[in-house]
Amino acid sequence: MLNKLERLFGRFAIARLPLYLVMGQVAVYLLWMMGSISLDGLALYPALVKQGEVWRLLSFFFVPPPASPLFIAFAWYLFYLMGTSLEEYWGVFRFNLFILVGAALSIALGFATPFDPVSNAFVAGSVFLAFAYLNPDFQLALFFILPVRIKWLALFTWVLYAVQFVTGDWSTRWGIVAATGNFLLFFGSDIVQSMKANRRRMAVQAERFAKSSGAAEPRHRCFVCSKNSNTHPDLDFRYCSKCSGDQCYCPDHISNHEHVTEEPKR
Repeated sequence: MLNKLERLFGRFAIARLPLYLVMGQVAVYLLWMMGSISLDGLALYPALVKQGEVWRLLSFFFVPPPASPLFIAFAWYLFYLMGTSLEEYWGVFRFNLFILVGAALSIALGFATPFDPVSNAFVAGSVFLAFAYLNPDFQLALFFILPVRIKWLALFTWVLYAVQFVTGDWSTRWGIVAATGNFLLFFGSDIVQSMKANRRRMAVQAERFAKSSGAAEPRHRCFVCSKNSNTHPDLDFRYCSKCSGDQCYCPDHISNHEHVTEEPKR
């Protein structure tokens, strides 16, 4: 799917997009400091977009974070670092698509609360979560001083999102849904596959532990996944009458397996 989209639209992708977004925010911040522009005039208010101010769909990308200059500089540094890394890892088109999908989700969900501004912070948040997922052991100098592994910052971000989702207003909730939804669209299948692999690994480790501890041979063992009555004593193992030999199956596979036509060699 992504390969097909890239063949069709890849020529429109913008290389070095993280740099341009940061440079745009720096320019807007300097103009605002000089009193030349109003940040509120660039912010995305869905109600005003409905009235024809469609430029806000693009200009909201360049509204800097509402924070102290030191924090803003650190946020720009992080976004450029992580965005550039993702662009190199994925390629220009896929990174553009990631930003576009995150922005589209933020904008679409923002129309549920049309009089509240749509923040670009959650798009940046999805970039952070993506980078942390791909580079969990990356060590970041927090505020250029305190070294910390980024996986712990990502865990803190997930917890913070959960708290904000419960305690925040609806515009905040929709922003969190957009950020996490964008992340899950790109990494959901990988997470599911990883969970399945970990479950299989744990089953194998449990079986090895049972053997090394001198435990008796299990009375029942699933022919498909090798779960057995020693490692999973609470499962109701059953035997298939349509399979050759005495083939045992766990509840997950008693109705979901290919029947054995010849008794397997022991």
